[in-house]
Amino acid sequence: MSPSETYRVPFVPETAFGIWFLRTHTWEHHVLRVAINDLKRLIDTPLPTAPVIVDTGCGQGISFRLLAEAFNPSRIVGIDFHEPSLVLAENAAGGCAPNTTVDVMHGDCAQLPLPDASADIVFCHQTFHHLVEQGRALAEFRRVLKPGGVLLFAESTDAYIKSWVIRLLFRHPMHVQKSANGYLDMIRDAGFAFSERNVSLPYLWWSRAKDFGLLERLGLHRPQPGKRRETLVNVAAARTS
Repeated sequence: MSPSETYRVPFVPETAFGIWFLRTHTWEHHVLRVAINDLKRLIDTPLPTAPVIVDTGCGQGISFRLLAEAFNPSRIVGIDFHEPSLVLAENAAGGCAPNTTVDVMHGDCAQLPLPDASADIVFCHQTFHHLVEQGRALAEFRRVLKPGGVLLFAESTDAYIKSWVIRLLFRHPMHVQKSANGYLDMIRDAGFAFSERNVSLPYLWWSRAKDFGLLERLGLHRPQPGKRRETLVNVAAARTS
């Protein structure tokens, strides 16, 4: 039984532009690949040699190959609520190495169709700002992780999501958007542990909707951490026992 049959899932449909953008080279190369490399660098918790990864909000499955290359998992479980995207995710699953099994499931992040303590890694990339029930989703991430398992969380902050260009091209539940510190506090309060060395605040050109980093590239403006509104937050957070 799908989540939509057991309770009404709060859902903000993406625009046609947004769905198209999530299969572009820009998304894969400049957003997804960069985030996975950064998140891997932030991990300081020992992982098994062939982990099980749950990709929450996997969309069209562009992340599967990149996750397989980064972590050599035995299994990837991709979960998304948008059924048309899952059709493409099924096709993407065939692009992984033969030693990685990829399963694609229809489901809601606030009610994951997985047993307790079944994952070594939960990967949540640019998904959380789409979720209305964020607290429930974090509880589910913690539930399916094994003790000591790692949440790899990469998210855009309210400073970016509420910019004019993102409002124009995409759709999000605006009342749940948070700052970088807001997301970090929420993750910690949900039963995850991390320190400063597990956190990254990238300030990538595409996340600066005001000028897309043009002024910095021209040497006219170089905003410093602590004196800017952070647009992205990455964290590798371990499930506490």
